[in-house]
Amino acid sequence: MQEQPGFLDALDATIGTYLAGIAEPGEHLSLLRWQLAERHPLESRETYPGHLTTSALIVSPDLASTLLIDHLTLKRWLQPGGHYEPAARFWHSARREAEEETGLAALALHPWHGGEDLPFVIDSHDVPGKASRGERPHVHHDLQFLFVADPHAMLAAQLDEVAAARWFPLDALAEVSPRAFRRLLRLGA
Repeated sequence: MQEQPGFLDALDATIGTYLAGIAEPGEHLSLLRWQLAERHPLESRETYPGHLTTSALIVSPDLASTLLIDHLTLKRWLQPGGHYEPAARFWHSARREAEEETGLAALALHPWHGGEDLPFVIDSHDVPGKASRGERPHVHHDLQFLFVADPHAMLAAQLDEVAAARWFPLDALAEVSPRAFRRLLRLGA
């Protein structure tokens, strides 16, 4: 896959800003930083040992609840998201995935972001791969962005990837993205 012009440089700058101002002690993102230094095409899902994903941490305006999807392949409740697809900004990729998987339209980026393309959380985690697609186990470097949505809006799960989409009390996020849950508590959730 051909590298997008400036993609790795933009990702490198985003990670540098995140590590300098948001990351918790002990949060180093060493594999992601090594892959960047080696100029791996992180925008390609065929890149091993890891590649970029984006996801949406969707909360109600009062921060009392969060929207999760029942992932068909992983068989667990997670925040909506998927493999990075080219977009003008990283959060646009996360929003597109979330809107597709939940049926929500025009998700609002949470004011925490200040309009910037800075992730709320960067989480590098192991995934099992999918034998039917020839995928071996690998790492997803997930840029997680915080969005706000109306918990009363109609949901329509994308049934080829998602078994269901529904709202949960915010503390359900503690199992899905513990770092995001801690940061939301600091925001006053």
